[in-house]
Amino acid sequence: MTPSRPIPFSEPPYLSGLPSPFHRETHLRWQKACREFVDENLHQHAMEWEREETVPEDVFRKFAAANMLIPSLPAPLPVEWLKRLGVHDVLGTVKVEDWDSIHTAIYTDEMTRSGLLGPSGSLTTGMAFGVPPIIKYGSPQLQERFLPDLLLGRERTCIAITEPGGGSDVANISTTAVKSPDGKFYIINGSKKWITNGIWAKYSTMAVRTSNAGPNGLSLMVVPLANHPGVTMRRLKVAGQISAGTTYIELDDVKVPVENLIGAEGMGMKYIMTNFNHERLNICVSATRQARVALSAAFAYVMKREAFGKTLIEQPVVRHRLAKAGALLESQSAWVDQFVYEMTRLSKAEADEKLGGLTALCKAQSGMVLDECARCAVLLFGGNGFTRTGQGEIAERIYREVPGVRIPGGSEDVLLDLAVRQLLKNYNNETKAIELGTRTLKI
Repeated sequence: MTPSRPIPFSEPPYLSGLPSPFHRETHLRWQKACREFVDENLHQHAMEWEREETVPEDVFRKFAAANMLIPSLPAPLPVEWLKRLGVHDVLGTVKVEDWDSIHTAIYTDEMTRSGLLGPSGSLTTGMAFGVPPIIKYGSPQLQERFLPDLLLGRERTCIAITEPGGGSDVANISTTAVKSPDGKFYIINGSKKWITNGIWAKYSTMAVRTSNAGPNGLSLMVVPLANHPGVTMRRLKVAGQISAGTTYIELDDVKVPVENLIGAEGMGMKYIMTNFNHERLNICVSATRQARVALSAAFAYVMKREAFGKTLIEQPVVRHRLAKAGALLESQSAWVDQFVYEMTRLSKAEADEKLGGLTALCKAQSGMVLDECARCAVLLFGGNGFTRTGQGEIAERIYREVPGVRIPGGSEDVLLDLAVRQLLKNYNNETKAIELGTRTLKI
């Protein structure tokens, strides 16, 4: 029997039998265990659940019980908290204290291997982006109140930044949080839109305006959602990632204890920007896997589909399309691997400073690469790629999800500009430091 070989472009090089400078034995063991768990508990039903627009609640509970939501957190993991809660490893393969960014990237990649962002996003988005600000900036009292339930998946949360009147323009958030006369509560009024997981969340990590206009007036706080007085939520109909539960939230005189403030008043913009780096790198990894799924599905199709007396793969124009998209995909994959490795060698503060602009650029590029690979797949599937059922369904769905990569986490045009501005800022700061003799130029 001929041994099974992966379809070209379907797997990253380290899973295609090629050597990797980044992946150690611990990463390979984790990838194998992770794939087995995720295939069994998510991917075999992912397309069905995406068509039904909701992942069953018991799936979230299964992932929570196996501590398989925790890997969506940025590395290093909150080891002290996890051990206090009885979590010492993930799937018996990696100790929480040994976890690094490569383990996180493998998890994100495997969670997206169905080609769909909705099913995995329905499980992980709240944990991945709503919990980290509490871990990093929350007071000990705030952490004691919320982290046990959130880390163990007993309660769900979300990240609530975007508003109807502003997406990437975070500095102009208009939802207000005004202290009550007795100083015990914030009274919140406003609305949030396009909030992933919101419809199922008991809490949110929410950006609100606590003082003046502009970035210095923003704060982050834990805001109760489900069944809380003054909170109204409804699901939004979106083109892709449907099962992830995109939500519109209205807040009408919502009372929140002042103890729910995350960190200090007026520091919200800094906290949000730091949190964005993890989100953007996650998007890079997910989009690269989606591009793999789309392009390899098209590759498999053109090897069997016949036209004009021969298979499509025998047509030079088809090979040209695959080659062009494949070159972009593998280049992007290598860039993402490099980023993830750099995260294992830098402190969080160093990574935020040195990689922030480049992370924005990588995220923008990942959307462009996905667009190219998904469009290539749809064109090679022909009519089947324009149909929401049948053998081209995966290409059609991935193509619909492209805007969900290019817009969230900072829209593409905003991030391209941000990347260059950040690189220029770092260059000017380092040049000044060298001139003042406070930093040595490394060659």
